Amino acid sequence: MRVGEADVAYQVVGEGSPDYLYCYGLGGNVDLAWDLPGVAAFMRHLASFCRPIFFDRRGTGASDALLRQEMPTWEEWAEDIGAVLDAVGSTEAVLGAELDAGPFAMLYAALHPERVKALVLSNTAARYVRADDYPIGVEPEAVDALIEFVATSWGTPQLTTFGIPSLSIDDPIAHLAARVARASATPRAAAAQYDYILRNLDVRQALPLIQAPTLVLHTSGNLIVPLELSRYLAEHIEGASFLEVQGTDVGSPSAPHIKDLEAIAEFITGERPRIHIESILTTALFTDIVDSTRKAADLGDRRWRSLLDSHDGLVRDQLWRFRGQEIKTTGDGFLASFDGPARAIRCATEIVEATHGLGVEIRAGLHTGECHARDNDLSGLAVHIASRVGSLATAGEVLVSGTVKDLVIGSGIEFADRGEHELKGVPGAWRLFAVAS
Repeated sequence: MRVGEADVAYQVVGEGSPDYLYCYGLGGNVDLAWDLPGVAAFMRHLASFCRPIFFDRRGTGASDALLRQEMPTWEEWAEDIGAVLDAVGSTEAVLGAELDAGPFAMLYAALHPERVKALVLSNTAARYVRADDYPIGVEPEAVDALIEFVATSWGTPQLTTFGIPSLSIDDPIAHLAARVARASATPRAAAAQYDYILRNLDVRQALPLIQAPTLVLHTSGNLIVPLELSRYLAEHIEGASFLEVQGTDVGSPSAPHIKDLEAIAEFITGERPRIHIESILTTALFTDIVDSTRKAADLGDRRWRSLLDSHDGLVRDQLWRFRGQEIKTTGDGFLASFDGPARAIRCATEIVEATHGLGVEIRAGLHTGECHARDNDLSGLAVHIASRVGSLATAGEVLVSGTVKDLVIGSGIEFADRGEHELKGVPGAWRLFAVAS
């Protein structure tokens, strides 16, 4: 779509209502972002209660690079929003924007109140740098350091993990996110845009003119936008709601922010989606490092932490490969779930093999049964059984319950009978089987 001197890329997902125009800003790409599991999940979830429209403002992502030496004005960048709405036939939409895209959404909402149904702002600010009348801003020296960091690390896992600390630098998702960033802008272009936006940006005058209902979201532990900057927005946009979401990740590509999604859904529809405790049949996988206490003592804290980061990255790589869902980490292991026991077994065996090169031995336990799923967590007897099965596995062994073995008949997976066992806290005797190597 042509806007002024540039082509602007956009996508429409589904046919729901209302329209939700979303822009992530620098580092995004409407085509490649779908390769990131968390971003794809975020998009699909939005499509369940609205019609998402995603776009890259000019100078970023799949849109044209800036075609002249000087940067666009704030109004020109805001013009991209109206052009996309026109292109998709939308007369009124919810605007959702994060980070550097936020100010242009605020400005557009103030300029065109008749077209903005609501405004959702995440981890953004009306002004970033400190001023005499804005003492909550970031010090100029800190802005210098951030722009230098962007210039030297843009498109690398180092920058990805700065914004998303929950990912290790070896995590394949961190590398995928870095690839998306490289497709969004070059290091020089990214640094130049951040330099221009962070130092010159000031749309504070637009805040009192925003008439649309506004939700301001802030991730509590993020390292990019101070909490006070988000609070300022909520305090200066009349009637705005503020929600601080616990966490560290700003726009996580590995998993969607569930609380953000719930809040957005409730804000737009007037109803928070009820998350029932659902009973589902799933395969639970527990892994842990054998003799981890001794290993940690031998290595020391720093080397042990580095080893754990590498271990976590390799495990997440295999979970992603076999479509497993990470439920949580357990210090030196993982709890994950699968909708197919054969894939769960193959994932567990690959984890054992992949981590062997780190000099550690993994043991794994699996059980398929009825679990209670709520808020990205699993509970119930089946989870306890999987945990107990895992605790009985030896180094390098994948141990499964008889239930799992029976469910994968015909898969070609072979087992060795390990006999009957008492599982602590679980009634009855359980026959267990080791996956044959």
